[in-house]
Amino acid sequence: MSAAAEPGTPPGEPVHRDGADGGTDGRTGGRTADRAEGRTKGRPPAWGTARTVLRVHRTALLVWAAAVVALIGWVVWLGEVAVDKELAAWEACADADQDMCDMTVGWAGYSESLGWAGLLISYLFLAVAAFAGGALIGRELENGTARLAWTQGITPTRWLTAKLAVPALALTVGATALVLVYRWAWGAHQDQMYSGWTSADAYLSRGPATLAYGLCALAVGALTALLLRRALPALAVSVAATGLLAFVVAQYRDSFWPALTRTSVTSGANPPDNAWELENGALIHGHRTPDFDYWQCDGTAAQARRCLDDLGVTGYYTTYHPEAHYWPIHLVETGIVLAVAALATTAAFLVLRRRTATAAA
Repeated sequence: MSAAAEPGTPPGEPVHRDGADGGTDGRTGGRTADRAEGRTKGRPPAWGTARTVLRVHRTALLVWAAAVVALIGWVVWLGEVAVDKELAAWEACADADQDMCDMTVGWAGYSESLGWAGLLISYLFLAVAAFAGGALIGRELENGTARLAWTQGITPTRWLTAKLAVPALALTVGATALVLVYRWAWGAHQDQMYSGWTSADAYLSRGPATLAYGLCALAVGALTALLLRRALPALAVSVAATGLLAFVVAQYRDSFWPALTRTSVTSGANPPDNAWELENGALIHGHRTPDFDYWQCDGTAAQARRCLDDLGVTGYYTTYHPEAHYWPIHLVETGIVLAVAALATTAAFLVLRRRTATAAA
């Protein structure tokens, strides 16, 4: 005999038990659906985690966007408006046959103002380090909100990934825009600039090293906060660490690319224009002697020549980097800083995994 239909089941319709549908085994289908629903509810999607980071740190994001827009506006105004006024004043000074026009008019406005803008762009990474160590990671670890997020279905690894990825994207967009605008302003009116390509305001802010230092500051700040788990100490240490890194790298910058040497047997070997002079001196018995005291051989030309011969001076030399070495040196420094950023990021994830595993045990 056939099984009797359950109440409410139309005649001829198959009987489904335990939530089965279309002849599927209700026991396995129901449990599979429950597990899928549990995973969906227990673990927010990736965009949800990133959106949470944006919502929590929206003030910092707005401040960053405002700073980028303000700096871009300032640099554009200098390159389009201020420089025209300065050029007009320069021409008026020259037409009036006044002396020292380059001191009274030129360099005082456009170059100095653009130099300050370049310094701000170059060292924005210090503010990034303070934010990453203090507000982005340190405060949430100190207040316990990070651990609360981990109990809501967000794994620690996913939490840290979102914490780093969202600011890194904002840094990439903002720093790229700043570098491009500054390069345009710096190269458009070279005759009005007195700072060279090696100056502190122009070296970092004209290339990708600006972004590299920003990303490195973000990673170092995160690592510092995970190690200290206190907002203010992490802020101070991360700023000091990134500042120290920039200082140490700058000390070895001249060795990132082979320098050139120019020699002369008659007089001082002068480097080309706009060159970064590293060392100069005399060749004594074929050996380089930097900072040679030429004044010890004074007198007539014959007396000076006799003195130099007695000292064994056979020529002069100058070691320098031409302006064409800017990009090789700059790119090597960018690679070094990005390598430090990668190491700091890896260390941050390892520290987080170890801390969470210890806490769970």
